[in-house]
Amino acid sequence: MTETAGGTGETWGAAEVRAAVEAYWAAADARDWSAFAATLADDIVYELPQSRERIRGKERYVRFNREYPGERHARIERIVADGEGRQAAVRTLVAVGPDEVPAIHFFTFGPDGMITGVTAFRPEPYEPPAGREDLVERY
Repeated sequence: MTETAGGTGETWGAAEVRAAVEAYWAAADARDWSAFAATLADDIVYELPQSRERIRGKERYVRFNREYPGERHARIERIVADGEGRQAAVRTLVAVGPDEVPAIHFFTFGPDGMITGVTAFRPEPYEPPAGREDLVERY
């Protein structure tokens, strides 16, 4: 079953999910925060299980990324999208300085194609850097 994206008559399926994930990463890599925000639902929830952090809302999530310390870039290795246009699993290599760290991101999408959730898994648990306490809740 496929749905219509935002009532526009466009089919929202696996190809559109892949394109949305690619747009998200391209905007993040370019540090184009307007384009990045355009991929997100207003009520997005971002979760980092290894640091036990959760960010709620587009404004906070964009700010979290904009203020993230240091330069980082993600290289997509694989995207697996469901045929329903609701979920994707993405394997990336995230470069922070000279180091590349593998990560798995699970994306969820609303019926309008906006990203409603991202859960990012890194290989090891870690303590988050100081200075973002006003943006996250710890669990």
